[in-house]
Amino acid sequence: MTEVRFGVVGIGNIGSMHVRNLFEKKIRGARLSAVCDCDEEKLRRTVETYGVPGFADWRELLRSGAVDAVLIAVPHALHCEIAIAAMQAGLHVLTEKPAGIRVSEVRRMNAEADRHPVVFGIMFNQRTNMLFAKARELVRSGALGKRKRLSWIITNWYRTQSYYDSGSWRATWRGEGGGVLLNQAPHNLDIAQWIFGMPKTVRAVCREGLYHNITVEDYAAIYGEYDDGASLQFITTTGEFPGTNRLEIVGDRGKLVLEEGKLKCWLLTESEEAVRFSSDVGMPRIPYTYEEFTPDAPERAHCGILENFTEAILEGTPLLADGREGIHQLTLTNAAYLSAWTDTVITLPMDEALFDQYHNEKGNSEQEKPKSAAKGGDEEHLPRWQVNW
Repeated sequence: MTEVRFGVVGIGNIGSMHVRNLFEKKIRGARLSAVCDCDEEKLRRTVETYGVPGFADWRELLRSGAVDAVLIAVPHALHCEIAIAAMQAGLHVLTEKPAGIRVSEVRRMNAEADRHPVVFGIMFNQRTNMLFAKARELVRSGALGKRKRLSWIITNWYRTQSYYDSGSWRATWRGEGGGVLLNQAPHNLDIAQWIFGMPKTVRAVCREGLYHNITVEDYAAIYGEYDDGASLQFITTTGEFPGTNRLEIVGDRGKLVLEEGKLKCWLLTESEEAVRFSSDVGMPRIPYTYEEFTPDAPERAHCGILENFTEAILEGTPLLADGREGIHQLTLTNAAYLSAWTDTVITLPMDEALFDQYHNEKGNSEQEKPKSAAKGGDEEHLPRWQVNW
């Protein structure tokens, strides 16, 4: 194979961007070969514009023989079902985030991926950001020493009521599966665990409809603890403006701060812990070096993940975002919800059956959301498809 034929399933806001990127040959070795959507008018316009076959049913696309890989960009509840069917059809799979709505479903999807010789990726496009990659390198290399704390205030995900009214599936437990933790913040939760690892326990507060007329959470605060005593603090919302994007990572050998497009790095000349117990001075100043990092190349974002995924198929290149890793972000989200619903600390691995029970009850108790012609979808937020400082 010298070229990967892609079929895009779901040609809404983000899916239509993937269609354009593939059609315009922005991804080396990739070609747009088919599109799929249940909206007949949207499908007709897309087929006319790009001159590729169109399918109203994703099952027909999988059986068509027209594609080697599918890019799944449909509402969250369908991610796992379509991915599993595509794997069983021998197709490579790249799914949009989140991996799914429930960890139990994603666990089955990951097991299916292990049964087939296909490449499975997830669109965690913020992993292509140089600053996050550099922070991960510094933490994983031991340059920061023993980890202490990761704190992230990520409140610049502002959304209006019009945004939530723009789709009947948005901001519902049955359709979207959750709120800010499942739609906007998965990128940040993924980056947090990608850099710092998964905590052992999770405690969370999730406020449903705090700022908007919705049934899911638009504010969340998560506190996680690790076996070694390190901690994670994570605050996010879609109801503040202007928002903040500030990530702090602290170890016993230094500190990182990512904010306003810069990574600031303080590295101590000796361990703070060693000084703490050996110094005869009450408040010593520990010597340190300071350095700033800024991106040395444009962020490749979605095109970067697509290109890496294509190279994995054609050349065996390691995936930057393996689809199986989507379960980590979703675990944090599911655990936060269960903690908020039960007012308890959740130990990982969590009780997935209990979460599914509560999630079913949340979905069954909400009224069906009427269809709306309101505008305000992600097409108004194109800059948000890269890291927004």
